Amino acid sequence: MATLSCLSDVRPPMTIHQPSIWADTFNNFSFDEKVYVFNKFVNKDGMFEEGDVEEMLSLYEAAHVRFKEEKILQEAADFTRHYLNSREAELESHLKDRVKRALKRPLHRDIPMVFARNFISIYEKDPSRIELFLKLAKLNFNCLQNIYRKELSQVTRWWNKYDLMSKVPYTRDRVVEAYTWGVGYHYEPQYSYVRMGIAKIILFIGVMDDTYDNYATINEAQLFTQILDSWTTDEVDRLPEYMRIVYHFILSVYEEYECDAAQFGKRFAAPYFKEMVQCLGRAYNQELKWIMGRQLPSFQDYLQNSEITSVVYIMFAAIIPGFKSLTQETIDWIRNMPKLAKPTSRIGRYYDDIGTHERESKGGQMLTVMDCYMQEYGVTRQEAVSKFVELIEETWYDINKDWVETTFVPKEIAIQFINYARNSEANYNRNSADGYSDPHVVKEDVVALFINSIVI
Repeated sequence: MATLSCLSDVRPPMTIHQPSIWADTFNNFSFDEKVYVFNKFVNKDGMFEEGDVEEMLSLYEAAHVRFKEEKILQEAADFTRHYLNSREAELESHLKDRVKRALKRPLHRDIPMVFARNFISIYEKDPSRIELFLKLAKLNFNCLQNIYRKELSQVTRWWNKYDLMSKVPYTRDRVVEAYTWGVGYHYEPQYSYVRMGIAKIILFIGVMDDTYDNYATINEAQLFTQILDSWTTDEVDRLPEYMRIVYHFILSVYEEYECDAAQFGKRFAAPYFKEMVQCLGRAYNQELKWIMGRQLPSFQDYLQNSEITSVVYIMFAAIIPGFKSLTQETIDWIRNMPKLAKPTSRIGRYYDDIGTHERESKGGQMLTVMDCYMQEYGVTRQEAVSKFVELIEETWYDINKDWVETTFVPKEIAIQFINYARNSEANYNRNSADGYSDPHVVKEDVVALFINSIVI
């Protein structure tokens, strides 16, 4: 493979044109080392110089692993984005496709398996491709795809077992979309429980969200939350029929989780899972009170509540049995809402509120956080959207830094938070829609991952 000519004297062995190598290496570098490397792209006047497209693409990808204070990397990202946009039309097919993909969704923010599937098609067009590597990549993808299809069938049977679509038809039926999040969390074969656990908990969350958000009255929601906090069946008969069904569904899922936790030697996880379910109910109930009472909270109050409704914590709880390295100490760590979790929960909320504002506003009859921001700061909807896009960018920098600085837990645990942010970016399609409510948003990824095999 070609090397970056302007980096030929750089000490670290990181001159290959592979963005994943850039990202992995850069995360282990100090601030000074990163600045040293990127200064190699700068002339004596402090201005970035154009290189070939491969060099600029590598620089663009690497710049997305930056921290907030790394201004030179911000300049690098802006410079290379402009350069790549200006050169895109004249590029050869395979390189043009790589550039288009990177400009749409940089590697660091992409779902690894979706990126891999896309890159296989691009690499196939590359005249300098190595046929053996290409064949191995295709075989690997097809093998993984067969695993995913089997797991998807298992999740579908699990969901159909509860027959919620006929019992509470207001809830969304999104098995495939939910499982796609699972692949985004961990694509490797050994993480089967994690993928299916993510799919199940997203379907579970969907039932709770739709119940609170789209169907329950404020009095029904208050009673449901009280009974959920009690975690007994003593007062279930006070609930309307549809809520009794939902409540028994919640208890059944918990019983399954309890069995799984015991089977994998993680009995300590069950109380935390229950705690997160109850916290989610209280947070949804608070949102409903704000909405139905038309009493807008402050933007900061909303964000504090959204640390729970972003569902980062309950999703983390759902997959605990799938990790051998996860201990009671890990749960204690996450229960204290560590630095890494906070920006992750915020970014999920920002993406969600941009993507779902139109649906949830319902012609002005319901209020969303976008309305909160617009009223508090006296801005238009478009100005609020622009601000949220800016907040998303800033929050990515926080996630990058906090992930690098997180040392208390193994990286296979910490990476869940970056993968949550990656899934959010893909699911909300760069801030335009909600892929869970509107499956067309993620249709391309679904077809690539689960339907179309690669011809070898």
